[in-house]
Amino acid sequence: MKRLLLTVALCVAASGAFAQKKAVNQAQSIAKGEKPNFEEARSLVKGALTDPETKDDAKTWFVAGFVEDQQFSNERTKEILGQQADEPVMYEALISILPYFEKAYELDNLPNEKGKVKPRFVKDMKGILGANHVYYINGGSYYFGVSDYAKAYDFFDQYLKIANLPMMAGEPAAVKDTTYNQVLYYAAIASTQLNDPQKAIETLTAATKTGYKTNEVYQYLFGEYQMLEDTTNMVNVLREAMAQVPEESFFMMNLINLQISAGQNQEAIQYLNEAIQKDPNNAQLYDVVGRVYEAGLQDFDNAEKYFNKALEIDPNYMEAVSNLGRIYYNNAVNKLGEANMINDPKLYQEESAKAKALFEKALPYFERVHAAEPTQREAMTALRSIYYNLNMSDKFEEMDAKMGN
Repeated sequence: MKRLLLTVALCVAASGAFAQKKAVNQAQSIAKGEKPNFEEARSLVKGALTDPETKDDAKTWFVAGFVEDQQFSNERTKEILGQQADEPVMYEALISILPYFEKAYELDNLPNEKGKVKPRFVKDMKGILGANHVYYINGGSYYFGVSDYAKAYDFFDQYLKIANLPMMAGEPAAVKDTTYNQVLYYAAIASTQLNDPQKAIETLTAATKTGYKTNEVYQYLFGEYQMLEDTTNMVNVLREAMAQVPEESFFMMNLINLQISAGQNQEAIQYLNEAIQKDPNNAQLYDVVGRVYEAGLQDFDNAEKYFNKALEIDPNYMEAVSNLGRIYYNNAVNKLGEANMINDPKLYQEESAKAKALFEKALPYFERVHAAEPTQREAMTALRSIYYNLNMSDKFEEMDAKMGN
């Protein structure tokens, strides 16, 4: 009696395994039929993906990916024929293929009972992935366009993964060409929108190695570390970027700002002087040194010297023009404040005259800035004050009106 029950149980088990294998075959047939029902095909293969008898069969996973590919191809054909494809359906099918094929590849490369590896589905999977490869870019672009950056990232990431799959070695899809570098850049940009700094940093760091839009990539990478308040890596990124993109001032300026914020003014000046040695005709470098002396060290004599040097190189460098005007103006305001504290009339007149001379010295610089940038508030505010202190009533009223007072 016990043997009979055992035999029955084995028959039932065998019957269950056969049913699942049959379902896999049915799913494949339905998906490639003239009138495919993809939901039915998915439903049939779904059970086999978890059934103990079929979940470790490479064919089960291959067919699951095959069903998705058939739906993608069905919608893609509509586009080719000038019909309206259901893009969400099309791209959802496309993004679902690779995970199934990765598992199928793993199982397909296991040794059989004789210890030999005889893949059955690798050739077909390579053909499908190679044919679909470019459409992962389209999918990423589609979701980027509708601001679904998570899905956009997944599509770009799958494009990159396919190029690096062992089964694709030697295939055209595995070539690391300009398109590959561009997709890595797009993946990096999408990653910055995911609120996942570590993923963004990983992707952006990989993108820095391609040479594609290096300037932008480093700026994004700096921004990610900035959000994490990781000063050490912010400095590392800025230094690396300056070596790669020496013509971009963004990196130098931010490095100097970090050094100044950390009270490392002398280090900032030392670094800037090294940069000046390499590029002695760069007016901006002298201007930045002047600002470090002015704001960081309160050394106005050296600040004035470097601002003047910047103007010797480029007389129309408005930043230096404005900075010189500001030094003279601030000194004039300070001197006037000191004069107003003096009770001795003669001494007061002497100190007031010094303040007036400084206002007069600042005047032409701010007038140049205002002529070049008529709406700049700093220059307008300074000019109004200068006109007032120099008793230039008409000019004062004119500037006051311009400022809407």
